[in-house]
This record gives sequence, C-alpha cells and structure tokens, in this order.
Amino acid sequence: MEKITAMITTFNEEHNIVDALKSVSFADEIIVVDSFSTDLTVKLATPLATKILQREYENPASQKNWAIPQAQHKWILLLDADERVTPELKEEVLEILKENPDESGFWIGRINHFMGKRIHFSGWRGDKVIRLFKRDECRYESVYVHEEIIADGCVGRLKNKLWHNTYVSREEFHNKLVRYAKWQALDYDPKTPLITPYHTHLKPLIRFFKHFVFQLGFLDGRVGFIISMYQANAVRMRYQYLRELRENRGK
Repeated sequence: MEKITAMITTFNEEHNIVDALKSVSFADEIIVVDSFSTDLTVKLATPLATKILQREYENPASQKNWAIPQAQHKWILLLDADERVTPELKEEVLEILKENPDESGFWIGRINHFMGKRIHFSGWRGDKVIRLFKRDECRYESVYVHEEIIADGCVGRLKNKLWHNTYVSREEFHNKLVRYAKWQALDYDPKTPLITPYHTHLKPLIRFFKHFVFQLGFLDGRVGFIISMYQANAVRMRYQYLRELRENRGK
C-alpha cells in the first residue's frame, strides 16, 4: 500500500489540534505546519506529530505550497485544524491507497457545523475540497482567499466526508471574514477599476439573498440568517478595504 503523509496547518489551535491529530493517526507521517502559535498548540502537537514545521504566515496558498514538498511520502492528506477524518473516510482513504490510483488527487466533501449546529444549506451544501493528493502533481493556486489545488492529472471524488467544525462563535466567524476581506481586497484590486455603489450596496444585498433565499439558508433557521448576514457584510468589507488600500497607496 502507498504510504501517506498527513499535514495540518495551525495557528493558536490548542482547542482543536489534539482531536485533529488523533483523526489522522493512521498516517505514516504527520506534519504540523504552524504559524508561530502563541498558545499551547505546539506543546500539545509535539507528542502526536512526526515533526513540527514553523513559518511566518503570508496566506493559505503560500503556506501550503511551502509545506507540501517537505512531505516524505508521495500521497498527502491535508487538513485544517478544525477538520476531522471520520472512521469511514479513513477506511476509504486506505482502500484507495491500496489500489495505487492514477488520479492526481481526490475531492472530499465536508459536513459543516457552525456554532455547534450542522449546516445543511446556506451556501455550504455540496462543499468539497481537494485534500487527498499526490505531492508532486498538485499545488495551490496563488491567491489570497479560497485557495484551491491545481492538479496535473485528473481528480476523482471520495464517497465519505470530512467533519468540519467551522466556527464556534459569531466573533470567530467575524474575525475570519475580516481577515479574508483584507486578502480579497488584494485579489480584487487588479480586476476592479472603479468602486461604485453597486459594489458597496447592491452586491452585499445580492450576497444575502443568495445565501438566505436561493441557497435555502432560511431552512437552517437562525444560524442560516447569521451566516447570510455575515457573508453579505464580508462583501461590503472587501470593497471598504480595497478603497483604503488605494487611498494609502496614493499617499
């Protein structure tokens, strides 16, 4: 059977890291890629990981592209610290590796939770990521937000899913959206010639209706409403930070 490296990216994940590492304990090598956490993340991870790598964080794609070549084995299973490999997914991964597949990687669906509640709709239905892939045939696209893998070959899909506990509080969700909005401002700068009321008023409203109405967020109840409102505000913040970026650049 092909050997596999499990890789988990972290920053101040003491509340997540032990469970995340235990869920990939079947891997032949376990690497934690830490961004100089200031909590107990590294201390808790050290007994469970093969090695700890540390690097200043630039953006998700940069961090992962730096870490991937350092894996010892050809196959990589990459997780965020708030994700877990379920027993069913573990067995499927091991069966796949026995077959020495030709694919460069595999999409894995995610079962998403927000504030302790499973989310069935709100734009998160059908969520999937490429997390099982060949080290030498895949790399992350160089964008600041919503990085995705570029594969040299074809990409398959696994039947079982990752368990994903996205955010445990509204504050945590907001803080991440602020961080992403600042990164998105950099991504949108070259493709947004002029910021207009369409960007700052209409687009946030469209985003709310997209999540809450068209993607059936109302069926997720109060949590679906919160997700939709915060996603709308994230669009507004993106253009707010883009405007600030250009103003500071012009000084």
